[in-house]
Amino acid sequence: MSKAFASQADLQDKNITFEQLSAHCWAYTAEGDPNSGVIIGDQYILVSDATATPAMAQDLIRRIRQVSDKPIKYVLLTHYHAVRVLGASAFKAEGATEVIASRGTHDLIVERGAQDMQSEMERFPRLFRGADSVPGLTWPTMVIGDGTPGRQGSLTLDLGGVKVEIWHPGAGHTKGDTIAWVESEKVLFSGDLVEFEAGVYTGDAQLEEWPATLEALRALGAEAIVPGRGEAMKGNADVNKALDYTARWVTTLFQAAREAAAAGMDLKAAMAHTRQKMDPVFGHVFIYEHCLPFDVSRAYDEARGIKHPRIWTAERDQEMWASLQA
Repeated sequence: MSKAFASQADLQDKNITFEQLSAHCWAYTAEGDPNSGVIIGDQYILVSDATATPAMAQDLIRRIRQVSDKPIKYVLLTHYHAVRVLGASAFKAEGATEVIASRGTHDLIVERGAQDMQSEMERFPRLFRGADSVPGLTWPTMVIGDGTPGRQGSLTLDLGGVKVEIWHPGAGHTKGDTIAWVESEKVLFSGDLVEFEAGVYTGDAQLEEWPATLEALRALGAEAIVPGRGEAMKGNADVNKALDYTARWVTTLFQAAREAAAAGMDLKAAMAHTRQKMDPVFGHVFIYEHCLPFDVSRAYDEARGIKHPRIWTAERDQEMWASLQA
């Protein structure tokens, strides 16, 4: 029997936590669902990752308003996936005037934003409740850097009493991944570059470069992290645990794909080979079965020399799923 497509059968609400990590930094997490981060200054608020729809963003806004009435001036897109960005318009009513993204993220919106929007809405019906409230693609008003990794292309925002540095540390989850770093409090908002005890989606990834980007994040010496999925981690040892978890997923996946490609396996055989390596370690985590077919497809492509990820469409999603998850 075929498994339900992606997360179409995942209809149960998750328990949401809104947790203060430091004097100005908060984590909005939900048992393996996409996380958001919040930085509250004396003058302004920044939200990192805006949820999937304006309707879904209302819960995050409500929780912010329980602790601050300051304008939510900045919305950061840590990368471009519809489930992270299409709720951005909800923050305009709360004072948002700037939507920030990297050059690589902007380029991905231009190239595949419309296809990604349709694809993800069909994958995650629970997360896209209120999809009719989405006015269209989310476009940045501030594009930072030129696509070159590193802090030389960073943007520093003063929220009043706290400064936030934003830059592209390197490719990984996508080619445009962007982080927010509150150095004075050692809190890192990583987006989906880092996950913990949840599926690591790699359908648009640069797998070969990802481990080096994780090491660049490790060098910051963070004392807390809001990962893309999974609980917020507190203390440097636990931050490193999340980095290690993500690195293990990425390297195990890509090594299996390389072995499959070298042996001349087709995609279905590559999936079976990868399961032998991944299932015993990761098979228990949130959205594992959702992520793995997309992950194997991308890893197999990259292992065969397809450097730039192919665009996922709703049609390609279904074709791939039927071939791999039957």
